[in-house]
Amino acid sequence: MFRGIRPLLRGSTYSGMLFAYCGALAGLPLLALAMLPALAWPSAPYGAQAALVLLFWAVLIGAVGLVRPVRRALIACARPLLRVPLPDPAAVPSGADRWRTPLWLLLHVVLGWAGALTSGVLVLMGITLPGGRLGAEAGLSLFGLSLRSDGGWRNWVLALGCLLLAAVVCGLVTGALRWLAPRLLGPSAGERLALLAEREQRLAERNRLAHELHDSIGHTLTATTIQAAVAGEVMSADPVAARAALRSIEKSARAALEDLDYVLGVLREEEAAETAPTRSLADLPDLLDRLRHAGAVLDVTLSGELAQVQGTLSRAAYRILQEGLTNALRHGADGPIGVRVAVLPDCLELAVVNGAGGGTRTGAFRTSGHGLPGLAERVRLLHGEIEVGPHGPRQWRLSVRLPVRVSA
Repeated sequence: MFRGIRPLLRGSTYSGMLFAYCGALAGLPLLALAMLPALAWPSAPYGAQAALVLLFWAVLIGAVGLVRPVRRALIACARPLLRVPLPDPAAVPSGADRWRTPLWLLLHVVLGWAGALTSGVLVLMGITLPGGRLGAEAGLSLFGLSLRSDGGWRNWVLALGCLLLAAVVCGLVTGALRWLAPRLLGPSAGERLALLAEREQRLAERNRLAHELHDSIGHTLTATTIQAAVAGEVMSADPVAARAALRSIEKSARAALEDLDYVLGVLREEEAAETAPTRSLADLPDLLDRLRHAGAVLDVTLSGELAQVQGTLSRAAYRILQEGLTNALRHGADGPIGVRVAVLPDCLELAVVNGAGGGTRTGAFRTSGHGLPGLAERVRLLHGEIEVGPHGPRQWRLSVRLPVRVSA
């Protein structure tokens, strides 16, 4: 029993009825225009004039519903008053979808007028019956049972019944509008496709940012940890080298903070987010210098014009080398780390070779398990090839081959 009357106690039921009243009021100016054909045909029967007015009124309401800003306004009002989740229109409706808004507007006006007249009469009776101002002929009929008013306590019973029925009418009208809103104001087939495409784009952007953050922050933390250990060991014996290591830590941390600020700005959907850091192969010497300050011994081989590799390919190549060198620092054995970058006429070859385990750094860092899968995904998107695994009995090799068109 209490579940049945629960909707009548909710404020959202009456805010939905307010929304219906707004529909009724919005149709009044159009009703005045709809009377013009009847006024131009004064000799017609009353029934014909009424039918002509109603028909012309419906046509005017439908025409207003074809205006796209009207749909946006209806959605904006329906969200808070009907408490229904309705996304903004994402595409211009076409075909059958174009008629959903006029149909909604017509039903909105009809339900608004029906609800307003019915609830208004019931509330008026509920207010006036206790004072006996409607006379003894007033009555209430419900489910085949009739109760006639002859004054006294029966007027109060009828008044309470009228107010209860008015609340029920509000609940029915609001429920009907809530049922219709997702079907007529909700996203059409084209809008759903646009929303899915937008969501896919956001997920792809977040996935890219996750790769960027993993590569940048992971490399920086690895390098600064090793640099801090080196600085601590040589602080007394070689203060100059210790200061150089500390400066390298500061430089690496500043670069990582730039990446972190950008990623957080995008994730917070700030319109004023800074432009994404665009480190590329041109920044490779700085990366190698920071690793040397961290105590790494590098054997670097560069061939071809790196400056001619530009755009997405250059940025991806930098991130691939950064991740490979980070893994070498974390998990490789002591010894030189081989780095090879070759720009060929049809491809870009990258390779990082390091000792396979057994060194002092092995097991010193926890791994997330996202580094190599992220690299493989990045290479796949660039239509490249990647090989990771043992290289001889005591080495580990990361090799990547990316198709390239060298700019003139």
